[in-house]
Amino acid sequence: MTDILVEHEGPIATIVFNRPKMRNAISLAMWSEIARVTEGLAKDDSVRAVVYRGAGRDAFASGADISEFKEHRKDTATALRYNAQTSAAYTAIRECAKPTVAMIFGFCMGGAMAVAMACDLRFAAEGSKFGIPAARLSIIYGADAVGQLVDLVGPAYAKDILYSARTVGDREALAMGFIQRLLPPDELESATYDYLRKIADNAPLSVRGAKGTIEAYLLGLTEERRTKLKDLALEAFESEDYKEGTRAFLEKRAPKFQGR
Repeated sequence: MTDILVEHEGPIATIVFNRPKMRNAISLAMWSEIARVTEGLAKDDSVRAVVYRGAGRDAFASGADISEFKEHRKDTATALRYNAQTSAAYTAIRECAKPTVAMIFGFCMGGAMAVAMACDLRFAAEGSKFGIPAARLSIIYGADAVGQLVDLVGPAYAKDILYSARTVGDREALAMGFIQRLLPPDELESATYDYLRKIADNAPLSVRGAKGTIEAYLLGLTEERRTKLKDLALEAFESEDYKEGTRAFLEKRAPKFQGR
């Protein structure tokens, strides 16, 4: 059985953490595979959006597979190698030019929280539970992951979550801004894919430009980033999709964008 599955439904790709008997705990090999398949999907022109989810409905993922720590995090050298693999997975998701959504059933803990935070959006089923139990393991999360938590929920909630290592319920996660949608379990899948199909129907250059602009703003609008954003805007203006969009608007029909 493959622990990472990649499924395609039209322009939407889904990456599945496939260890349901272990609440989809993420092994070291899975961290490497997450990075690899995400980078591949980012380069695939047929893919317009990417969903991350756990197999079944018990867990998005219960976090990293702690049973491996005695071998893969037993000293400084192995810990640094392990952290490099997890960081590569988070970075691949964070830097994916396609819209990304974490579709969350059940438990979303530890490293799985970092995966979800690396996504653009988080849609969750009622009954989901969230937490970062690093303080119970004497682990300090990296600055990028902690920074994303601060961006999502603010510094006070970030401190609360990290200091206490407590489990956060679905309603509180919604109220603090960690998740953007909270839906009945039977509605989560259809709502997520319906939403992403709407995005997939939009102009890919516009969606990519919107994501790039927001990320550049969060990182700081340096002159280099401003120049890249201007180039993206000109690329969209000179594209066939721009011509198609204006034609479709005047002809009162749905546009058919090709991403060029």
